[in-house]
Amino acid sequence: MTSGLFAMGYRDYVKPGPLKETAVVAINKGQGVSSIADALTENKVIAQPLLFKFAARVSGKHTGLHAGEYEFAAGISMREALDKMARGDVFQRRFTVPEGLTSWQIVQLLGKTPELEGEIADIPAEGTLLPETYSYMRGDTRQQKIAAMQDAMKKTIAELLRQRPPNAPLISEGEAVILASIVEKETAIASERRRIAGVFINRLKQGMKLQTDPTVIYAITGGKIEDKGQGPLGRRLLSADLQFESPYNTYKYPGLPPGPIANPGRASLEAVFNPEQHDFLYFVADGSGGHIFAATLEEHNANVAKWREIRKQQGN
Repeated sequence: MTSGLFAMGYRDYVKPGPLKETAVVAINKGQGVSSIADALTENKVIAQPLLFKFAARVSGKHTGLHAGEYEFAAGISMREALDKMARGDVFQRRFTVPEGLTSWQIVQLLGKTPELEGEIADIPAEGTLLPETYSYMRGDTRQQKIAAMQDAMKKTIAELLRQRPPNAPLISEGEAVILASIVEKETAIASERRRIAGVFINRLKQGMKLQTDPTVIYAITGGKIEDKGQGPLGRRLLSADLQFESPYNTYKYPGLPPGPIANPGRASLEAVFNPEQHDFLYFVADGSGGHIFAATLEEHNANVAKWREIRKQQGN
């Protein structure tokens, strides 16, 4: 009789459960096995909470069930559900912050991220948020995610400062973030970042104006950029824009702008902390998504003429 009851219980333990479609169930910190069994029953993952509790205690897994959100597939068995929570195989909600977004843009992104709660009181300072993919749980607040991004940026900068080569330019942490934000906006090609960082370092050393378009765009928009497929301004930057009055306009004022123009990713920060050492002072688009570099103004003017011809052929 006892063996028969055990066999029936085991059969119920391993057979497909009552769940009709995939469900996500949150298990909070501090929930005991009885509370977990009730939550699973309420969400139709299991039908026999007493059997679940018995199996958890007999197997010794009742003390090792991890908190978090769990995605349970339709028909999941009680054994599979228990094993999933014992492994801590939690459901991963993620959002990705692309490199080069302004803090305003990141706040807009978080505002559209489902299951996050609360509002962000103030736009974080530019350059303080590390672009990355972050995990979150339903019920986490947007302000918590901002804090996580700020913490990640601080840790990344501290790590890169420790790893900086002895012969790297001795620019300050703040200057590095500003320059990295410019490098981030100038190129999406990983192999170019250190070379472009080196160009700007060379220009700074010689007291030349950086003359970089992204700083002008930031000056005009104030970082509130919504790219709807037509570029951040909805048009090409015009010659008149280069006279826009702002300390961020590096065509009008020498040196670095007063602050970052975006939130740079790790790769751009690495490029600035360890720039390529060369004699280049100029670069211009090459028509294929990259740039061509020059050490003299004469070479640069020739490269610019080639780029204008390419744009003319493309009808731009």
